[in-house]
Amino acid sequence: MIAALDHLVVGGSPAVYETLLGRRAMEGRLRTDNVGLRFEANTSGLQSMVFATSDLDKAATLLERRAVPATKTEGGLALLGHGVAIGVVAKADEAPSPFTAEAASAVSSLDHVVVRTPNPERAIAFYAGRLGLDLRLDRSNPKWGARLLFFRCGDLVVEIAHDLKKGVSDEPDQLWGLSWRVPDIAAAHARLKAAGLDVTEPRDGRRPGSQVCSVKNGTGGVATILIGGIERWQGG
Repeated sequence: MIAALDHLVVGGSPAVYETLLGRRAMEGRLRTDNVGLRFEANTSGLQSMVFATSDLDKAATLLERRAVPATKTEGGLALLGHGVAIGVVAKADEAPSPFTAEAASAVSSLDHVVVRTPNPERAIAFYAGRLGLDLRLDRSNPKWGARLLFFRCGDLVVEIAHDLKKGVSDEPDQLWGLSWRVPDIAAAHARLKAAGLDVTEPRDGRRPGSQVCSVKNGTGGVATILIGGIERWQGG
């Protein structure tokens, strides 16, 4: 049913993300190699994630059969995933936004979008059972204090994170953060520092050979990291 993550809706203006991504907005929209961004004024943080499907009518029928309430909109379908606003639209080709910086220092694509959940079994039932995403990893790590669920979606991941210390509850999920891929993390770090952003020094990531740094401001209120040393999600 779902072919890819089409775009994310973020609170704020395109100008903030032009600096972060090193790309120029076109008609108020931005797009990396694998995902787009749309912007919603007078808000902050991640507002919704919108998936793409090759057949919108079939997707609507399948969601109905799977007992997922969905509302038809002008552009597709709208539904809620235990508090997370989700859209489904027809798959369409859209060119990446042009670079405003050296390509090595700019964001190439999205690696993963993070959803925080108080109920990981509920999340599995929804994202795998209802939406049909491919669960590739289910791992609890006391060092991280978290249980992480990785759902493959095209060449990126929808990561569901559960805080082990908080236990399980029926509270809503929260669309929370983004991890962006960059070809050269040192160059990306230098570019953002020169633009006045608060960026941590690159450090070793969890994946072998990767490095990450956290962006503390200039993200529209979205928890954000950059990851270098990988070209795409390597989850098999």
